[in-house]
Parts: sequence; structure tokens; C-alpha cells
Amino acid sequence: MVKLDKIYTRGGDGGETSLGDGSRVTKHDQRVAATGTVDETNAVVGLARLHSDGDADAMLARIQNDLFDLGADLCVPPGAERKPALRVSTAQVLRLEAEIDRMNEGLAPLESFILPGGAASAATLHLARTVARRAERLVSELAQTEAVSPESLAYLNRLSDHLFVLARVLNDRGRDDVLWQPGANR
Repeated sequence: MVKLDKIYTRGGDGGETSLGDGSRVTKHDQRVAATGTVDETNAVVGLARLHSDGDADAMLARIQNDLFDLGADLCVPPGAERKPALRVSTAQVLRLEAEIDRMNEGLAPLESFILPGGAASAATLHLARTVARRAERLVSELAQTEAVSPESLAYLNRLSDHLFVLARVLNDRGRDDVLWQPGANR
């Protein structure tokens, strides 16, 4: 476990920070931006948990823990490990898929795009979904120039789908989804 007895270190006052392997990079480095956006996703999932309970809250709690695993994965570039690094696993991706499949059973097929909204829980999950998609774009961009574990990208891809389906479930199994009406305000 991590033990933090001092929160500030002054080590980043010059615009640099340390990765998990000890290397120093700028705070605007692509890896730092991707990791920070995963953290932002986690914060929005935490906000969504304020509006959820039961099975939905349990799934979101697991996701929050997974997102910390993902941050740990991203902060240590593959090949730079001093000791075995924590990596997102295929099992975590498969768990999301199984949960998506289970939640999607009984939902009516979509006949329109959905606008973010409905219940507070669903609206917050739609926000989390969009932040997860941004994290995915940043990790994908990072993977063009640096090593990234393939499971990290797969996890983020599945996560946004999971959050979308869970939002539909929390919108009274899709009955309270806000549907896009193309050209409605012309």
C-alpha cells in the first residue's frame, strides 16, 4: 500500500513531475495528460456514485478501483519497470463486458441517439462516459509514440460502453432516456 505522510513535496514547482519509474517529465507530457484524465474520469464516477446504490454502486466502486489500477499502469511505461508494475488485466476488461451484456438484457433497442440526461445518476454517468472517451483518445494518442499496455486501451473502450448502458438502466431501463430529435428546432 501507499503511505503518504506529506502531501506536498515542492518537486513539481518547476513544471515537472515523476512517473512511477522515477523518471521526470513535464506536467504537460502526454503520459501525464492521459493519467490525469483517467483520474478525472474516476472523480466523475465518484460523483455518479452519490446518485446510485445497490448493484450500480457496487459496479461503480469496482470501476473506481480499476481506474486507479489503470493510472498505475499508465504511470510506469512498459519496459521501464524496476519491479513488476501493476497492469490492467484482460479479466478486468472481460468483467466490464459481462456486466454490459447482463445490463443490456431487457433494454429496448435504441431507435434514436440519446441526449445526456434523465435521472441525475444517468446524467452524471453520461458525463463520466465523455471524460472516459477523452481519456481513451489521449491514451490512444500516447500509444502512437510510446509503449502502452493494450489492455489499458481496451478497458477505456469498454468503460465508456459500460457507463452508457448503466445510464440507460438507471433511466428506468431506458424509459426515461432523453431521445435526440433530429432537426426539432429548425
